[in-house]
Amino acid sequence: MAQWNQLQQLETRYLEQLYHLYSDSFPMELRQFLAPWIESQDWAYAANKESHATLVFHNLLGEIDQQYSRFLQENNVLYQHNLRRIKQHLQSKYLEKPMEIARIVARCLWEEQRLLQSATTAAQDGTASHPSGTVVTEKQQILEHNLQDIRKRVQDMEQKMKMLENLQDDFDFNYKTLKSQGATRQKMSQLEQMLSALDQLRRQIVTEMAGLLSAMDFVQKNLTDDELADWKRRQQIACIGGPPNICLDRLETWITSLAESQLQIRQQIKKLEELQQKVSYKGDPIIQHRPALEEKIVDLFRNLMKSAFVVERQPCMPMHPDRPLVIKTGVQFTNKVRLLVKFPELNYQLKIKVIIDKSRKFNILGTNTKVMNMEESNNGSLSAEFKHLASLIVTEELHLITFETEVYHQGLKIDLETHSLPVVVISNICQMPNAWASILWYNMLTNHPKNVNFFTKPPVGTWDQVAEVLSWQFSSTTKRGLTIEQLTTLAEKLLGPCVNYSGCQITWAKFCKENMAGKGFSFWVWLDNIIDLVKKYILALWNEGYILGFISKERERAILSPKPPGTFLLRFSESSKEGGITFTWVEKDISGKRRSVEPYTKQQLNSMSFAEIIMGYKIMDATNILVSPLVYLFPEIPKEDAFGKYCRPEAAPEAELGDPCSSKSIRKFNVLCSEVHSVLSIPGRRGRV
Repeated sequence: MAQWNQLQQLETRYLEQLYHLYSDSFPMELRQFLAPWIESQDWAYAANKESHATLVFHNLLGEIDQQYSRFLQENNVLYQHNLRRIKQHLQSKYLEKPMEIARIVARCLWEEQRLLQSATTAAQDGTASHPSGTVVTEKQQILEHNLQDIRKRVQDMEQKMKMLENLQDDFDFNYKTLKSQGATRQKMSQLEQMLSALDQLRRQIVTEMAGLLSAMDFVQKNLTDDELADWKRRQQIACIGGPPNICLDRLETWITSLAESQLQIRQQIKKLEELQQKVSYKGDPIIQHRPALEEKIVDLFRNLMKSAFVVERQPCMPMHPDRPLVIKTGVQFTNKVRLLVKFPELNYQLKIKVIIDKSRKFNILGTNTKVMNMEESNNGSLSAEFKHLASLIVTEELHLITFETEVYHQGLKIDLETHSLPVVVISNICQMPNAWASILWYNMLTNHPKNVNFFTKPPVGTWDQVAEVLSWQFSSTTKRGLTIEQLTTLAEKLLGPCVNYSGCQITWAKFCKENMAGKGFSFWVWLDNIIDLVKKYILALWNEGYILGFISKERERAILSPKPPGTFLLRFSESSKEGGITFTWVEKDISGKRRSVEPYTKQQLNSMSFAEIIMGYKIMDATNILVSPLVYLFPEIPKEDAFGKYCRPEAAPEAELGDPCSSKSIRKFNVLCSEVHSVLSIPGRRGRV
């Protein structure tokens, strides 16, 4: 019995000790949701080897996505919320420190074992219960009904085949008896009646088989052309930050069910051939129709197996889990293939070969083959996960990773092949922004799985498409996407002033290649650096909703003008290519002017948090007294309430004021330059109106 299941059988006093093992660092919910997978990993080894810890952490995030998809199917909103929160916490805390989470998990598992050993009562057999209810669309309900109908018809056919075999055995016995004992009119009449009944049942069976194969063909098209195609499109969307992809478990159940029915009906068709070889006659329907039935069922099964071979997890570098499909030379990446026909007899029988661009000279470092097995997944699916180093050759193109294998099953040889979504290969991490832009544009505008020539003439996108994808870039790694107002500001950056941006077209060059008006950099370079700034330096403030971020000058003026002096807002810099954040406030004098400070970039935020900067920000008034111009965060949140909790006690603004001319104070205060105020200068800083 799995360790987690054993623990749940312990007495209350032991469970109380178990509860104390877990905290926000490693939530008990995550231990429960991913119990089999967590117990299958070597956390102790990961805790002492960074490269392995990085891979395990990346796989952990992938398992969380899979479990999230299952909860999405079950419409379990609470579990969805909790799991999304847990993933965001893990990413923010351990992405750069994977060995730390490995040590925490290893310690918890060791303490669990110690608790089990010390328990005086034996663990009782049992399994943890999980929600089993699923929410399916009306179309999927019809599909499940059709699959049930096929299974029933196959079983009914099995009974009719037994009837046919019995009837044929009776006919054969009587025919041989007639030959040995001589024919009489009565016996001949009985034999003719038996042959007529045999012929009638044979015709009924081949007719019903033809109808059953047509039904299978119809259901198979629904599965492969609709459900599986929809899943692949959702996978594309999930790769570029959209809603998490629905897991494959239900599709696997459906496809396996259909494959099993197809193999059963194929055996029945083979049985028809055996019966026909024993007894045949002029006009025998088996002779007429069996070859076509055999050809049809083999064709259906081959196509189903080929469609069922999929890339479950697209190529991704472990250190960049939020940017799949970009791989760097010399850096390990992972991907996972899966066969959605769950036949235990195929376990360890399929050897997968991986190739990058068959027509080009790309090299996979390390082994390029692996055997599929059911032990690598926590749900018993037939899968194989590859961990490779990228090729040593880089071109500015899209590339395909191809997976090949051969299936030998019940006398059939089937060649299987599947492809990753197109990937971009980079040689330096500074190429990541443009590479990711290519991935966004491709997966936003096409569901063609192998269009590596996409960028020879990239299609245009509409603002509605671009806006959704831009919002995903924030919501996929933070708790907040972009508001309509923020998106409108971005639309103006791309397209200029317009009453209604819906339907407006945006070219690939406008999005990524051309410089913005009056700037020395493109829209995407600017926005990507802001995304990076948010994730690394101001994530908590963004999640709180404290940062308006993208706001036009006109809108800023409109919302601040009626506000009392000292009201301020936080927005992203429009002039900083590297990504910057600034604040604008209403002056305390009678003028009510708005003032801004020079943007803070990653370089400044490396040494002091933005919350501490805001809390400690001072200017000198006309009487040379240090005052804070920042009082209320827009709309009316006291500064201390918003930012105090994010400041270190030793960095509290009032604790280290000291001499305003001392070097320590100069480092703490960032001073706005204006013609109204005396200036306390800081090297490398300028004020901005």
